[in-house]
Amino acid sequence: MDAELFALSGQVGRALAERGAKLVTAESCTGGWIGEVVTMVPGSSAWFDRGFITYSNAAKRAVLNVTPQTLLAHGAVSEATVGEMVEGAMRASGAEFAVAVSGVAGPGGGSAEKPVGMVCFGWGAPDGVRVVRTHRFSGDREAVRRQAVIVALEGVITLAQRPVVA
Repeated sequence: MDAELFALSGQVGRALAERGAKLVTAESCTGGWIGEVVTMVPGSSAWFDRGFITYSNAAKRAVLNVTPQTLLAHGAVSEATVGEMVEGAMRASGAEFAVAVSGVAGPGGGSAEKPVGMVCFGWGAPDGVRVVRTHRFSGDREAVRRQAVIVALEGVITLAQRPVVA
C-alpha cells in the first residue's frame, strides 16, 4: 500500500472514530480505490460502512437514485450528479459521512467541456452539510485516479474534523 494513501486513510479513521461515525463511498472513476485504501487500515470495520461502485449511469440511477433528469442535463461527470450520489449513498447506508467521485480518468473519453483529468467530488456530513467541488488533474489514468482518491480522503477528513455545532 502506498504510504501516503495509508496515512490519509488512518486520518480518516481517527476523525470518524472520534465522532463514532461511519463512512460510505460512492465511486465511479476511482472504481473502488477509496474503499480499498480505507479498508487497508486495521479496525476500519468500526468506521467504514460500505462502498458503492456505480460506474455506469444505469448503476447510478438504480443504486443511488441519481435522477435521469440530472444525468441528461449535466452528465455523469458533474457536481449535480455527485451531489445526488452522496444523498443516495447516505440514504442507502445510514452512514453519517459520505464521499462521491465521478470523473474522466482517461486516456480517452474527454471533451472540450469535460477534459481528461476532470473529476467531480461530493461530500456529506450528518448535520446536513454538503460540499461539491470539481478538480482538474494531470497525468495518466492511474495518476488521475490516485489524485482523486487523495482529494476524496482529504475532504472526508476536513468534514469530519469540523467542530460540532450544537
